[in-house]
Amino acid sequence: MQLSIVVPLKNEAESLPELEAWIRRVCEQQQISYEIIFVDDGSTDGSWKVIEALRAANPSVRGIKFRRNYGKSAALHTAFQIVQGDVVVTMDADLQDSPDELPELRRMIVEDGFDLVSGWKKVRHDPPSKTIPTKLYNAAARWMSGIYLHDFNCGLKSYRREVVQTIEVYGEMHRYIPVIAKWSGFTKIGEKVVEHRARQYGTSKFGWERFVNGFLDLMSISFVGRFGKRPMHLFGSLGIISFLIGFGILAYLTFTKTFYSEWRIADRPLFFFGILALIIGTQMFLTGFLAEMINRNSSVRNVYLIEKEI
Repeated sequence: MQLSIVVPLKNEAESLPELEAWIRRVCEQQQISYEIIFVDDGSTDGSWKVIEALRAANPSVRGIKFRRNYGKSAALHTAFQIVQGDVVVTMDADLQDSPDELPELRRMIVEDGFDLVSGWKKVRHDPPSKTIPTKLYNAAARWMSGIYLHDFNCGLKSYRREVVQTIEVYGEMHRYIPVIAKWSGFTKIGEKVVEHRARQYGTSKFGWERFVNGFLDLMSISFVGRFGKRPMHLFGSLGIISFLIGFGILAYLTFTKTFYSEWRIADRPLFFFGILALIIGTQMFLTGFLAEMINRNSSVRNVYLIEKEI
């Protein structure tokens, strides 16, 4: 199979028939063999019934229904485990992503040799309350990850199948799939300007809490990417530095007390700072040691309750 289209959704019943028809039309015109995997992330508006009807009319439609809402990362991770296409494209269900982009996104993977191609909604149809935080978020993501993409959070992306079945997406890390892919060794990452269409149905799921959580997730993924497999390198190094600072301070105070006995060490704030640095250094070193032990005996597991699957 040439193309798998993964569509995570929650309460998008109105847009699904139009989206499926549009994808089918584009793929048939381009003679691309395809599958559409709809992942219903706990919808309450009858989206699953729509998916069942679409499946009855089109055998290329597949569906997964979560028992409750787990989030977009869970939906993507579950679909990534069953995709069959050589190229995998993710897109949102709200019709703000255009299926007309599918052939070019696939071509850039197959012919240009990219591991991942991220969409860039250069012209957006969103209010300033959404566009301004997005620009700040993308600037921070570029700075911390070293990946120069204009729109990390664009849902329209294409991947080689090997990429999505190698990486592990959990929590709210779907925003940082390019970063996760880079840390996994898939470094050929491209970008394509894509059309951003105004929402026609439903309501936006964007909120300020996503902006805050996005920065927290960015810090988390940056740490995991650099030190997830070697936590002692971070905590041990910081612990040794802190310990040496504290040891040096106390050695200096001991020297001054030895040769200048009139000084009272316990009355000097530097004395307490030295003890604090020793304690912090020891604790950080032990934290790194424990993290190494935990890392060697555990791994991340994504387990989600699937109610139905077609």
